[in-house]
Amino acid sequence: MQTQVAVQPEAQFKEQRQESIHPPTQRQIRLLVLDIDGTIAGRSNQVSGPVREAIQKAKAAGVRVAIATGRMYRSAERFHHAIQADMPLCSYQGALIRDPASQETLKHWALDWELAEDLLQRLQDHPLVVHLYIEDQLYLRELSPLSQAYAQRSQVPFQLLSCEQWGQRPTKVLAMSEDVDLIDQLLGSLRQQYSREQLYLTRSEPFFLEATHPAVNKGNAVRFLAEEMLGLSADQVMAIGDSDNDIEMIQYAGIGVAMGNASAALLPHADWVAPLVDQDGVAAAIEAFILSP
Repeated sequence: MQTQVAVQPEAQFKEQRQESIHPPTQRQIRLLVLDIDGTIAGRSNQVSGPVREAIQKAKAAGVRVAIATGRMYRSAERFHHAIQADMPLCSYQGALIRDPASQETLKHWALDWELAEDLLQRLQDHPLVVHLYIEDQLYLRELSPLSQAYAQRSQVPFQLLSCEQWGQRPTKVLAMSEDVDLIDQLLGSLRQQYSREQLYLTRSEPFFLEATHPAVNKGNAVRFLAEEMLGLSADQVMAIGDSDNDIEMIQYAGIGVAMGNASAALLPHADWVAPLVDQDGVAAAIEAFILSP
């Protein structure tokens, strides 16, 4: 759902949100869902000690913990283990939900190849770096410094796309550019060219443009974990994120928290704004809404 909301100055927004919500008791939150980049991991690409400790305290209080990320499953799995999450891992914005304990795939939505091919043809008219993700493998159309930096941070191997992959249904298509204005323009243009019933278009970073199956978004993934797996209602869920692709899960959760470094598009949807990722904002949110009496 696309909601048009005027973005307020951050200081004013924080003041209004923090005054308008009262931390619930520990018994109300039963599922905590966390984004990775910009939320539990900052520039270090690691989870800090205070954040790990706060998550363990939340688990000790009876809260289940999950990750919902735009990352590949194989890139996100180490964070799942680092925070000792005890729910299935939602990767690719929720397009692939898999249990790391059993490696059972619970949900997987892939793009129809014809639609993916049409999108690729449109993207090739622009100076972009394009990635395809097929069966949790990273395929590049061509090698570039952006792709190398991406693979290094993600800690995943890559392969150059060949005719063998042509026709296989990708879990996600990612276009990258250092020109953020170009990404802005393309996102708006593609949302006019493709309906919401054809593609889910979002971004997890200002210089990313990401396309997945239309049934996919983090809100639907969190709903699956909460309602279908745990029998919970939305008001028993707390979600924390920082970017545009977190909007749907922040809207769904009873307590939706935006990081202090969150995108302008996410802020209006949050119930509370936490400190920055480098200030262990997740730990502060857990303390405020789960651990405080």
